[in-house]
Amino acid sequence: MNTLSYKTISANKQTVKKEWVLIDAENLVVGRLASEVAKILRGKNKPYYTPHVDCGDHIVIINAEKIRFTGKKMDDKKYVTYSGYPGGQSTTTPRKLLKRVPERVLENAIKGMLPKNRLGRELFRNLHVYTGSSHPHEAQSPQHIKIKEAE
Repeated sequence: MNTLSYKTISANKQTVKKEWVLIDAENLVVGRLASEVAKILRGKNKPYYTPHVDCGDHIVIINAEKIRFTGKKMDDKKYVTYSGYPGGQSTTTPRKLLKRVPERVLENAIKGMLPKNRLGRELFRNLHVYTGSSHPHEAQSPQHIKIKEAE
């Protein structure tokens, strides 16, 4: 029996094939979309997934302002930020944040589902979120995928 056929192949930066993916976020639920995007960013949808390597694809999300929340989360959910100064804590709701910076709602949800370490910060750089249906990544010819679980 050939024992060389049993070796586990571990992916590294040179062997990983990174692709570009386009997702239209129009009328999709934030949390369900974020969990699917986090899986693709991490590379868990690929057969050569390795936990300590950036195996994921670059993701371009368009129409970020047209996402939706289930239930009363649009007004009840709170985003808390702290400047570091006394009295510098501020809270906002998704409704206010969607009016001001629509991309931030999706970015916060996806970033919270990535690892909280050096790898997570590297993975987050592969995410590109835009309002509207246009994006500056046409030259990379991203493959359009439909996420059914997020509806």
